[in-house]
Parts: sequence; structure tokens; C-alpha cells
Amino acid sequence: MVKIEQIVKLREKTSAGVMECRKALEEAKGDEKKAEELLKKWGVEKAEKKTGRSTKAGIIDSYIHGEGKVGVILELLCETDFVARTEDFKKLSHELCLQVASMKPKDVKILLSQEYIRDPSVKIGDLVKQTIGKLGENITLSRFTRFSLTDSGK
Repeated sequence: MVKIEQIVKLREKTSAGVMECRKALEEAKGDEKKAEELLKKWGVEKAEKKTGRSTKAGIIDSYIHGEGKVGVILELLCETDFVARTEDFKKLSHELCLQVASMKPKDVKILLSQEYIRDPSVKIGDLVKQTIGKLGENITLSRFTRFSLTDSGK
């Protein structure tokens, strides 16, 4: 039997729906770690079903690091303005900016294949898929540019 406290704890940790948390905990026989992994897996599976859907809304985000020595600007797209305004979408955008600033990827494909700086067990592409699963819309990283005073040759 799954306890309500476990559902609440898992929901707070993952932001997944109550019924999804309950189902994951039931399948994992109360093991919270396994339930969290199940939710991630299900999120990625949901994301794969959404690829190919049109992404015409989104945000342009920026990040400046190192007392103005490094800057990133990127375009992250989703299906609707509603999702573009959510905290989860904005958080993903910010994390992508941090990743670009610190890891200096040359293009979107390379960025998506990199290990996430906060958790090397997760690839950036999987981080995007997890957010797709959570928000229920396709998300695409359209483009980004990284600026650095030390790389400018001046």
C-alpha cells in the first residue's frame, strides 16, 4: 500500500501528476528511488511521441557569467505561449544557457549529446526530453550563440 506522504514527497521532487506518482510508487512497490526512475523513463517515452510536432512559441533567453566575460543567448521553442511562460520551461532555458557558457558546444547537436554539468549521468538531450514529458509539449532548442572576451581575439 502506497502512503499519501510518499506520493506528496515524490510529487514535490518530480512535479509529476498525483496519479503518475501513485502508479510509479505502486509499480516500484513503495521504493521511492525506483519510482523516480520510472517517472523519468515515462517522461522520455512521452517526449519521443511528441517529436515532430510544430514548435512556434518559446523564448529568447540570455545569461552573462564571469563579471561580463562570457555571455550566451539562445532560442528555446515549444508549442504554445502557455508552456513558454511556465517555470519549468524557463528553468530548462536557464540550465541550457549555463551549459553553453561552461561547456562551449559548437552547435545544437553537440550540446544535446553533452553530459549535464549538474548531473553527469544525464545527457542534455535527456534533460530536454524530461521537460517535454513533464510539460506535455514538444520542445526544441533552435539555436544559440556563446560570446567570450577571451575567445574574441582582441
